[in-house]
Amino acid sequence: MLASRFIRGLSIDWERVPQDSYLRGILALTRLESLEFTYDVTVFVGENGTGKSTLLEAIAVAAGFNREGGTLNFTHSSYDDVSELHEALTLVRGFSRPRWGQYLRAETLYNVATLVNTEYAGGHKSLPDLHAQSHGESFLSFLRYAPGRSLFILDEPEAALSPRRQLELSELIMQCVSDGSQFIIATHSPIVMGIEGAQVLSFDNGHVHEVDWRETDAVRVMRDYLADRLG
Repeated sequence: MLASRFIRGLSIDWERVPQDSYLRGILALTRLESLEFTYDVTVFVGENGTGKSTLLEAIAVAAGFNREGGTLNFTHSSYDDVSELHEALTLVRGFSRPRWGQYLRAETLYNVATLVNTEYAGGHKSLPDLHAQSHGESFLSFLRYAPGRSLFILDEPEAALSPRRQLELSELIMQCVSDGSQFIIATHSPIVMGIEGAQVLSFDNGHVHEVDWRETDAVRVMRDYLADRLG
């Protein structure tokens, strides 16, 4: 993939994180001081509780997105559960700015869809009525109707998608990348983490490190399960 990244990396100043913060108990995060994004699609993988969604959320907030998801224009908030990590995080930005952006969290998509349908359509004015679609379909609509050169930060986008729809999601992401967009994704899906050319960063084993997606625990568990059930 050609690199047209809007976010090229990050650094964390742990002196700005309180000593009693729960963040200091997440081993992969406490060992992380800097990170470089070398591809247009970066995928965070790892077991529950390893810090991938926490870091993704901090990146989104530091980039200017609403804490509950949405575009850069969203200001709605129903419950503030964001960690203080974004206050210690500095983004390394590219030379150009995205035309549009979206931070999507599966658990707050309903609120985002409501606001998109009413007052925050912005660059997505051609979107259909998201409440007339299923949860998964509305998630895909954000990509189908996205303008080029957009920044997407997606937290477990596969949550409401069937395997077939996850394949469609992967294809839509590739199309958006060809239009100059960048994606940072946290996922448990072997299909999503297998997007061609993606940088896969594992949070397992207590540190953030690049891996081949075929060697991730998610892929190994699914492969072994299918081999056992089908063999």
